[in-house]
Parts: sequence; C-alpha cells; structure tokens
Amino acid sequence: MTEQHIEEHADAYADVDVTAWQQQIIAEFRENNGTLSGMFEGWSLLVVSTIGAKSGLVRSSLVGRVDIDGQLIIVASAMGAPRHPAWYHNIRKNPKVTVETGTETYEAIAAIPPDAQRDKLFEKVVEVAPGYGEYQAKTTREIPVVVLHRIEPAPGAERVKGMGDFLVEVHGWLRQELAELRRQVDEIVEGTVGSGTSLERPVPDLGLAMRTHCVKFCEGLKKHHTGEDLGLFPELARQFPALAPALRKLGEDHAEVGRLQDEIEQLVEAYVPGESEPTRLRAALEVLTSQLETHFDYEEKTVVTALNATAAAPNFG
Repeated sequence: MTEQHIEEHADAYADVDVTAWQQQIIAEFRENNGTLSGMFEGWSLLVVSTIGAKSGLVRSSLVGRVDIDGQLIIVASAMGAPRHPAWYHNIRKNPKVTVETGTETYEAIAAIPPDAQRDKLFEKVVEVAPGYGEYQAKTTREIPVVVLHRIEPAPGAERVKGMGDFLVEVHGWLRQELAELRRQVDEIVEGTVGSGTSLERPVPDLGLAMRTHCVKFCEGLKKHHTGEDLGLFPELARQFPALAPALRKLGEDHAEVGRLQDEIEQLVEAYVPGESEPTRLRAALEVLTSQLETHFDYEEKTVVTALNATAAAPNFG
C-alpha cells in the first residue's frame, strides 16, 4: 500500500528511500503492538509477510484490514493505483502468509474470492471503509479482495474439523476398502493349483463377496473423484491460483485411476470360480494400490491446508 502510494506521488517523495521508509513504519507497528503515529494514526492495519513471487524472499507489507462477518479482509487497492501491489502478486504464487495484528502473529492462507463472491465482499468492505470505493473509482482495474484464513485456531479456541480433515478420512476409508478387496482376491489366488491356470476348487461365495465389494469400492472412488473434478478442484483453483498446476495433475491422476478401475471391474465381472485366472486381477489391484497411495499422499500434501482453512467438514447429522 504505502510503497505504491509513494510511486504514484514521486515528486512529493523524491528523496524518500521507499524500502527503508516502509520498514521503519513496520518496525514502529511491531514495537507498539500495532499502534502507529503520524499519517497512519488511528488506521486499522496489519503486517502481512509473503514470499516474493520472483525473489523467493520474505516480503513484509503494511496493509489495511477490514473485518467482515468474522472474516479478515485485506484489499489490494494500492490507493487506486493502476497496478496491483506486489504483495498481491506474491500470494497468487504462494498463498501461505504470516499475519501480524499487533497483538499476535500467526500463519494464514490467503484466498481470492471469485467473481460474484468478490463483488459482494467488496460492497460490504465499502460500507465499512468508504475509501476503498474511492480507490476503485480512480482505477480501471478491478481491485482484488483477499480473505485471510487462519491455519491454526487462536490459543484457547477449539479446532473445528475442516474439509481437508474430511478428505483424509475419505482416503482412509478408500484405503481400507481396497485392502479388503485385495485380501479377498488373495484368498482366491491361494486356492489356485500348482499350474496357476485354474482353481483347485470353486469358491462361489468368495467370488460373489469379491464382486460385491468391488462394486462398493469402485462406486465410492468414482463418486469421490467426480466430486473433486466437478466441484472441489475448480473452486480451489479459483481461490488459490498457486494450486492450479497441482490440481491439474490430480485431475490427470483421476483419469489414469479411472482406466485402471475399468480394467479391474471388467476382470471382476468376468471372473468365474474354478475357471478364471485370478493372478491377473491381483496384479491389476497392486498397480491400482500403488497409484492411489501416491495420488492420495500428493493430494493431502497440496490441498488439505487450503481446504481446512476455507471450509468446514460436512455434517451428516
């Protein structure tokens, strides 16, 4: 905010060292628990530290804060300048930030509300702080609104189960169901005679159980991935541009997993106790297990924090 303000009033600040001036204000903010004197006296401000999009270095910026419906909002107004402030470009590259309110410091993840959601928030921001409406009137760019979601609860506050926690639980259920399906197939394979081309004895009950369990697992996995592809991932990509490459990779993983699922479902459907060769099915399940483990691990590393910070787990009653 302040750096771009000086750039837009270069004549008045011709002899000012912008970086040193900003750091001096931030130092005063930190030393006085968020209280400032001079031109910023009485302003509602906080310090946001981001990772530089190009430099990779920590960059601290003093920005205005607005509290809307329990959400902590910062606005990339740059006082109506024609360009977005540097900190906004930084969070588009890496949404994890450090927030200093003057009385506490905590880690947060910065979300960029899309389209209509941004417009509604900006209207509320202007109601609380009309100056932002004046800044918007000064520039042709749409001023971004950013929501800072605290990653961990405040000291003494109860941690609310988030959507990321729910995702991990779903993965756990899918892992268990796949393990049970593999166990059933292993039992069938163990009944195979030495040649490995037929079963020593038919196991119709086990074959039926395997087919039933396969339907349950495959339907659950398809529903999970379809929900991510059509709803969860597009919404995350809109709010967190930095996650877009990882989300595309996860979508590509879904396509490969779907191909393996189709192969496994066909093998299970065609399975005839005493006639079919179950080792091919077991090999396919081993490949699927390996790919899903890699997929689940990567997904949990990349999206759980954002999901937990922005959405509560569903309540099924």
